[in-house]
This record gives sequence, C-alpha cells and structure tokens, in this order.
Amino acid sequence: MMVIYAIFVLGILIFVHEFGHFIVAKLFNVKVEKFSLGFGPKLFGKQIGETEYLLSAFPLGGYVKMFGEGGVIEGGAEKTPLDTEKAYDEESGEPLDELPELTEAEKARSFAHKPPLARIAIVMAGPVFNLVFAWLIFILLCILGVPTVTSKIGEVIKDKPAARAGVLKGDVVTDINGKTITQWDDIAGTIAAGKGQPVKLSVKRGAESLQFTITPEARVSKNLFGESIKGHAIGIAAAGEIITEKSNPFQAVIKGSLQTWKVIDLTFMSLVKMVQRVVPMDSVGGPIMIAKMAGETAQMGASSFLAFMALLSINLGVLNLLPVPVLDGGHLFFFFCELIIGRPVNRKVREYAQQIGLFLLLSLMVLAFYNDIVRYFFSSQG
Repeated sequence: MMVIYAIFVLGILIFVHEFGHFIVAKLFNVKVEKFSLGFGPKLFGKQIGETEYLLSAFPLGGYVKMFGEGGVIEGGAEKTPLDTEKAYDEESGEPLDELPELTEAEKARSFAHKPPLARIAIVMAGPVFNLVFAWLIFILLCILGVPTVTSKIGEVIKDKPAARAGVLKGDVVTDINGKTITQWDDIAGTIAAGKGQPVKLSVKRGAESLQFTITPEARVSKNLFGESIKGHAIGIAAAGEIITEKSNPFQAVIKGSLQTWKVIDLTFMSLVKMVQRVVPMDSVGGPIMIAKMAGETAQMGASSFLAFMALLSINLGVLNLLPVPVLDGGHLFFFFCELIIGRPVNRKVREYAQQIGLFLLLSLMVLAFYNDIVRYFFSSQG
C-alpha cells in the first residue's frame, strides 16, 4: 500500500513540476512536442493537438520535450542535457553535425531561438511551481486546522528558575513580556529572544491570573542537526495538550507563507550541513524511504499526508534549483552566463560540466538506494 501512496505523491509532484515548464513554454509560444509522466518505455500515449501526452514506465521523474532543443527539461531522477547546438535525426536518433535549417515560422516556435530571459523563465517554472504548490498546501492546512500544542505546563523542573518563582504544574501561560501566548512554541522563542534577561510571565491558574518575574538560566541543547547550541530556559515542559487551530484565509496566507519559507530555509541549511558533514551522509533517503514515509503519513490522516507532500515538493523545487549541470539550476546557470556575456557558453564546456553533473547525480542516487537498503533491510537484523 505504501508503494501506491508513494507513486501517488511523486506523480502529483512530477506533474506540477512538468506542468510549470509546459505552461510557461506555451506562454512564450514554444511548441511542446511531448509531456511525459515518468521516463523510459512508453506505457500509454495520446496525441492532443501538437503535443503527445505520455505515461512512461518509471515513475521517478518526467519530462517536457520542446521543439528546437537537443534534450529535454526533466524533473525527478533522470535528466538529459539541454543542448541548443546539437540536433538528432528523428528516425535514426543519431546526432547531426549541424542544426537543420529552420523556417521563420519554425524559429518562432523553437525553444533554442527564444531569448535567454524566456528560456530562463521556462526552465525556472518547474521548481517555482513546486514551491508554489507547497505554499498552497500550507495555506489550505492552516484553514482546515493545524494540530497545536497548548501553552499548558505539564512539568516544572525542580530547582529551576520557574520552580523557584512559584510556577506550578497545570498553569497555563498566557503572556510573556506583554506578548500574548497561545501555543507552546511561542514560549521558547520569546524566552530565547530575551537572551537571558528577566521575563515577566503571566499564567492562568484555575480562575486566578498570576504574574512572575523570572530570570532564565543558561543551558546547552541540541538543534535539529544535532549541533550543541547555547540558549536560555526557565525549566518548564509542555503538558502535551493538543488543539486544532484554524485560521481565516488572510491569516492562513501569512502563516502558510511563513511555514513555506521556514521549510525552504531548513532544506537549504540541511544541504549546507551535509556538505559540512554535520549531517551524516547515511541520512540521505531514496524511493524506499519516500514510500515508507508516504504510507506512515497517510495512516496518520489527510493533514499529515498533505504536509508530507508539501515538504517533498519544496525539496524537489530546491534541489532542482541547485546550479548542478543536468538539473534545472544547471541550465539556468548557463542561461544567466549567456545573458551576461552576450553569447552561449562554449559547447565543450557545457558538455564536460553536464558529464560531471550527471556523475554527481547518479552517485547521489546510488547513495540514496544504498542507504535505503541498509536502513530497511539490514538495520533490524543481528
């Protein structure tokens, strides 16, 4: 069942990505010859107008094939380099030494003959659509309601600042330094922002409202990446009481935007930490990990499943924007260079860069599959 959920998630995200390329190409009057979900052998195809819509065998990617390009703009696991100086014979598939002569009408529909800014917009559209799709999901989730931990205190740690001040288990934090508190996450953030300065804490105890002035104490904790960080705390823990917090459409747009940016920032930071070896390489996951997480979140409910889809969509968008040849970001890098220097980057340079990029991408895929196999088939043994 988890495989079905994974194919469903990947299918939607790949469709969103390729639809971005497709619709912006159409806006710039570029002829789209093929639109495929999946890559490899064709399972099903239907010609509608000038475009053939395909369902291909391997669901880990997809592609949009445009007239006037040597390769395809793809999303997912497989990439073919864009090469606007090389063409292929349609029957034999052999590369041609020179581009065939095009009529003026054909040039008007050709991707290669569009100005750099138009090509940049077409290539960038795929990752951007993934980010926008995640943003819309987060907005929808805020409207439907997000599970939130309340500000009720479940534990007051002995001999810590809150305990010495008289705070008790069961108190509900309502205000810190004049800022209204509605959820537990607000407490840690507000105390951390004070950098150790005394805080004025207001709590509700039954029908009674009480105020305390508490000086946080320094502590060392771990962040999401396992790094030790210095901060301040007053020595309280959440009761774990959950409520569903709904937002009106205006609030949902603001909260959804903040959540989208938070995940984008976390994704970039994860990549940086991985390069710095703070995050171990064995944390990289592949299709098996995606399938397992898709199945688990689906069992947790529609909201969790949608949140997972949004997270994966942002990861797909961010990764495709990296300036690695054979990814969308690699194409964008070359197009920006062309925009600056006034001519396309040397073909040999692009070919070498694409070979390096393909090697890096394949290496990452091998690592992800290896980690999946070790994690799910061998870690529980012995």
